[in-house]
Amino acid sequence: MSKGTVVLAYSGGLDTSCILVWLKEEGYDVIAFLANIGQDEDFEAARKKAESLGAKKVFIEDLRAEFVEDFIWPAVQANAIYEDRYLLGTSVARPCIARRQVEIARKEGANFVSHGATGKGNDQIRFELTCYALYPEVKIIAPWRIPEFYNRFRGRKDLMEYAEKHGIPVPVTPRAPWSMDANLMHISYESGILENPKSRAPADLYLMTKNPEDSPNTPDVLEIVFKNGVPIRVSNEKEGTFEESPLGIFSYLNTVGGKHGVGRIDIVENRFIGMKSRGTILLQAHLDIETFTMDKEVRRIKQGLGIKFSELVYNGFWYSPECDFVRYCISKSQENVEGKVQLSVFKGQVYILGRESPKSLYNEELVSMDVQGDYDPCDASGFIRINAVRL
Repeated sequence: MSKGTVVLAYSGGLDTSCILVWLKEEGYDVIAFLANIGQDEDFEAARKKAESLGAKKVFIEDLRAEFVEDFIWPAVQANAIYEDRYLLGTSVARPCIARRQVEIARKEGANFVSHGATGKGNDQIRFELTCYALYPEVKIIAPWRIPEFYNRFRGRKDLMEYAEKHGIPVPVTPRAPWSMDANLMHISYESGILENPKSRAPADLYLMTKNPEDSPNTPDVLEIVFKNGVPIRVSNEKEGTFEESPLGIFSYLNTVGGKHGVGRIDIVENRFIGMKSRGTILLQAHLDIETFTMDKEVRRIKQGLGIKFSELVYNGFWYSPECDFVRYCISKSQENVEGKVQLSVFKGQVYILGRESPKSLYNEELVSMDVQGDYDPCDASGFIRINAVRL
């Protein structure tokens, strides 16, 4: 008799394939769920593999458009950067994946959800906090926290032996000496040879960005149009091409950024080394138009909210009351963040060339050294004396 139905976040790799078979061994009916969030994956092969391993149903969901609109765009509005450098590619993706996992569980009447996240990392927290927030009565099976599982599978060798015994197809070639996570926002790498902070990343590790040395010798000049703090159009001056859908805009900027080697970083992020890419072009453009259109004091508060947003997302609290509040405040701050930014993408760098906006707070006459305008320089004397009192 079945213990119940479990929706497994399935990648098609060794770990989740073994978990699928193990869950069946333990007496569960398994629904495999694979999210397409922009990774390079043979989804049809993954479907066939899950079916061959005994999955009751297989859901392959294209979440790319909602990933951009519901998760990446709020991160763009926030200028979300964790620890001053990391653009949160993995952290932002997890609530998107888990949201759909919960929707499938509810629709299929499944009382359980499961994932392959390790018992040491942050992903288990991000997945599970989202699941509990959206489906409070759900039960979570986290095999890498169950002694019977992790004592049985102490390493890759044990998983490989289990796979061979149960007819689970495994890669013929050895796995690369690092762990990789990929989506529309980035690829990140950790562990293996990267655990020594002194080790340089091998050249073949970067799959999404060219080495800037090998990138084109002529820049791409782009114009990005913003409304309410999110891009609504990107056009290429030289090629005469444009994109207007959220997914189209983000994908096109990825292509241009990758061609010119934009977005490569090597960081020690709390507990692991990570090489992240993408998002840099939008960040630079959004920062520019935001500074051009937002009141100084509002922006000062908003910068603090952006840091708080980044911490909440990194720690898995996308679906929390405080993150809802922070996102609302950030969204409110973006009402006048509107206009066009012209920029050049070249040899790993993004250069802002100019900007214009109907909501600009820039007063050309007021700041001019050649025109007096409505400003009386004498007023500055009193202002300076008042500020000098406490000094």
